[in-house]
Amino acid sequence: MVISISRPYFAPFPGYFLKAQMSDVFVILDQVQFPLKTTWITRNRFKNDQGTLWMTIPVWKKNLGLQPIDKVRICHEGRWTKKHMASFKKAYAGAPYFQEHSDFVEEVFASECEKIVDFNLKIIRYLFRILNIGTQIIRQSELAVRAKGDRLLIEICRRTDASDLLVQKEICKFLDTVQFNRAGIQLRPYTSPAPVYPQLWGDFIENLSVFDLVFNCGPKALEIMAAGKSV
Repeated sequence: MVISISRPYFAPFPGYFLKAQMSDVFVILDQVQFPLKTTWITRNRFKNDQGTLWMTIPVWKKNLGLQPIDKVRICHEGRWTKKHMASFKKAYAGAPYFQEHSDFVEEVFASECEKIVDFNLKIIRYLFRILNIGTQIIRQSELAVRAKGDRLLIEICRRTDASDLLVQKEICKFLDTVQFNRAGIQLRPYTSPAPVYPQLWGDFIENLSVFDLVFNCGPKALEIMAAGKSV
């Protein structure tokens, strides 16, 4: 069985979903440390008439020290939800498939999820369905695995009975292959080139949130993502 592992990013880029599609099980790291600095867990890039459009989900961090991801709470103060929704509509109203997904976008921004992991997983699960990805999603917290580094990955593989761990090729050099071999786990390197597709608003920008691809290309999104993969 092939497994892949990732953090719960906010509206992730296409390669995130291609990795999941190539796996039997996709494990979400929800109990590792939430980064103190800028992170893809709370922000991502979209596109508008000015070029790159950054969106950030504000969370409570001040005076809270180190937090595991599953404890980080969204800050619902202010008008950021309405501003983000307005930005989406302005940027993508002309996209061929935006209207098909606008109800979900409005719903998720109006949901007032308490925690960032639940907010992001709501988006990730929706995109799995839209992209026809049938891979099972399991949260780290469901597996009760609390190790660190390579040992964390190995223990997750053991808990899920995985024989192969799908890993981005550039990440493999940072892993201790001896440990994985001893555990009977095969590291399976892969590359996922950034897909090129029709976009609104001028010059192409690669590796935006997969929403950009879905809004512009609809049901062909997964096919476009998979066209350049290699293992």
